[in-house]
Amino acid sequence: MNQGPKAAARNRAALVAAAREVYAEVGLDAPMAEIARRAGVGQGSLYRHFPDRSAIAATVLEENVRQVERAAAVEGATLADVLAVLTWHLAESAAFIGLLRAEGTTRHREALAHAEELAGRLERALRTPLRGGSPLGVADLMLAVAMVSGAVTGPTREDRERRVLAAWALLGVEVGPVGPFSG
Repeated sequence: MNQGPKAAARNRAALVAAAREVYAEVGLDAPMAEIARRAGVGQGSLYRHFPDRSAIAATVLEENVRQVERAAAVEGATLADVLAVLTWHLAESAAFIGLLRAEGTTRHREALAHAEELAGRLERALRTPLRGGSPLGVADLMLAVAMVSGAVTGPTREDRERRVLAAWALLGVEVGPVGPFSG
């Protein structure tokens, strides 16, 4: 039974959740049809909410970056605290890893421009905890993030998290308890 406008918010939430799952598996160039199928909606519904690939990618990646920004904005946030949230997103999402390597992520110019803007916001968010006495500079930290993101491989989320934590440890960078930002 078609519920019309009543289903709009539910369909949008299902599409975002499905996009997050599909992007975690495939990256930003995932087929739009797969996102709609996984959400249990038709492609018409997908395109009503997100007119193109860059719109849905922006919605998903925006939340990843927003969580890191919020973690960095907490008074007294340490670099380890912020990297714990960043690490969770690295282990969770191939699309977020793609954001950190925006130049090779997608053929779509609009998505690339948005990914570059989000990467800039991520870099600015990391500046705050670095003021707390870290020997790393922002450029060094962003290089470390790019290096660590290359280590994020494995068939399960747990495998990916284990590898990313091992990569941070090899670089001598402390990371707090890994998880999404909940505060």
